[in-house]
Amino acid sequence: MKQLEQNIRTAIADALNKTFSIQIDPATIVLQETRKEFAGTFTFVTFPFTKQAGKGPEQIGQALGEYLKENAKEVSGFNVVKGFLNLEIAENVWVDLFRKMVGSSDEKLSDTGKKIVVEYSSPNTNKPLHLGHLRNNFLGYSVSEILEAAGNHVTKVNLINDRGIHICKSMLAYQLFGNEETPEQAGIKGDHLAGRYYVMFDKAYKQEIDELVKNGMDVETAKKEAPLMKEAQEMLKKWEQGDEEVMALWKQMNAWVYQGFDETYKNIGVDFHKYFYESETYLLGKERVDEGLEKGVFFKKENGSVWVDLKEEGLDEKLVLRADGTSVYITQDLGTAELKYQEFNYDTSVYVIADEQNYHMQVLKAILKKLGKPYADGIFHLSYGMVDLPSGKMKSREGTVVDADELVEEMIETARQKTDELGKIEGFSDMEAQELYHKLAMGALKYFLLKVDPKKRMLFNPAESIEFQGNTGPFIQYTHARIAAILRKAAEMDIAFDAAAFANLPSLHETETEVIVLLSYYEKTVQEAANLFAPSIIAQYAYELAKAYNRFYTEVSIFQETDQKARSFRIALSEQVAKTIKKAMGLLGIQVPDRM
Repeated sequence: MKQLEQNIRTAIADALNKTFSIQIDPATIVLQETRKEFAGTFTFVTFPFTKQAGKGPEQIGQALGEYLKENAKEVSGFNVVKGFLNLEIAENVWVDLFRKMVGSSDEKLSDTGKKIVVEYSSPNTNKPLHLGHLRNNFLGYSVSEILEAAGNHVTKVNLINDRGIHICKSMLAYQLFGNEETPEQAGIKGDHLAGRYYVMFDKAYKQEIDELVKNGMDVETAKKEAPLMKEAQEMLKKWEQGDEEVMALWKQMNAWVYQGFDETYKNIGVDFHKYFYESETYLLGKERVDEGLEKGVFFKKENGSVWVDLKEEGLDEKLVLRADGTSVYITQDLGTAELKYQEFNYDTSVYVIADEQNYHMQVLKAILKKLGKPYADGIFHLSYGMVDLPSGKMKSREGTVVDADELVEEMIETARQKTDELGKIEGFSDMEAQELYHKLAMGALKYFLLKVDPKKRMLFNPAESIEFQGNTGPFIQYTHARIAAILRKAAEMDIAFDAAAFANLPSLHETETEVIVLLSYYEKTVQEAANLFAPSIIAQYAYELAKAYNRFYTEVSIFQETDQKARSFRIALSEQVAKTIKKAMGLLGIQVPDRM
């Protein structure tokens, strides 16, 4: 497609020169995709040339169209709508393009030489993953795959939030109420066990606050003076001092949590090249705080706390170290940013973090710039909106979180019910059926969460996501399975196809042309999605391709076709669509079944 676009730009530049004596660099010519209600593939806007040409936009379009139809072998026809010249491409061009497609390898785009680190997931070890984490994981994994496909060198990293006051809350509650319970005894995963005690802490803490308020203390003071909060803060101090008992409990509970996380990651199909731990990065962050004090970038207040003044950046003052010497989130983030740069020497460091942390990420970048760090400009915050269910927003401390593991299991059960109703597992063994349910469930879940622009807050509707019609993962998965069945039948009938023979095809059906055009846009779509860090672009492409193929399948016969060349061409076209759907869905982290 890239070569075709270059040829069209060169032809338009030639037409402008020959028709109106306007000289223009072909590389500066902008081609748009023709709107679906008009015939054509490329649209050229003529409004900017009215002054130089001394003609109206429609007259320019008409003159250029006539010249191109006569002199450019790629152009078979045109139409002018006001100042828009819509160009129709000759059928043989599409056939030739398709022939090259069939013969090409599936390598990634040209190597950019750029090193990109994508940090995502970043769970806390005081609770299991929830629905919001799923959007984060799917987005981070997909963006990584897309950037890799676009020719970048990508490293997927996970920063584990394994220290801090919130972790101490779970630990303290376990110490007070746990009776040495283990995940095996409780019959639940380790991350769920830690989450249970986090909720217990919050309930007991609120009761203490209520009691203090009843005795005449104001709410804000009560929050600070509640015995449980003071104990948790004391535990954090002991942790930073390396207290043996506290460290032993911390290591034990975290080990349970990591085992639980690993199970979830495997189940949802995401992975990482490298793990960072805040327990290891906060010390380097403290060194950066000392550096900032020496450089005069940071300042101490009377109570000993360390701050940075970011008023010039429009961000106010920000705490970087507490008065008692314990670190805050930004402290460890300073350390992690440096560690990532030391290890990977990145050009871009992508942080997949919810939009609730927009301010925090602005602060991080501003501080690193003030410290003169060379990697500050490479930081990019891929901000995403929160996910709601019809029942409302999730609140983890109150125990009403939409648990990721439970949601996945519910999705698998929904996929089973839906698939059984439609009779799509005939002849499947139990193991094959379970594998299909899992593929459909994850396809539904991932596609629904990724088809929306990352920045938008969204409502996740489980029932809608699993439908086999409309803009859903299962619809695209079913299209792939349908094509796989066609290819199996073609193999049984021993129908071979020779790409070189497609030059002498009978006339293409309009649906065949539409499918080829969409196939030719794949690489361009991957590049656009990479540039914008937007899996939603790939999702929309996969849907459009599946939709176009289903129109072709409905309107054009394959096995009833008597012309052997046309029949083998349609099988080859089907195979190319299947390959492209598989690649596109793979960039979203979605597997496509061969049978349904």
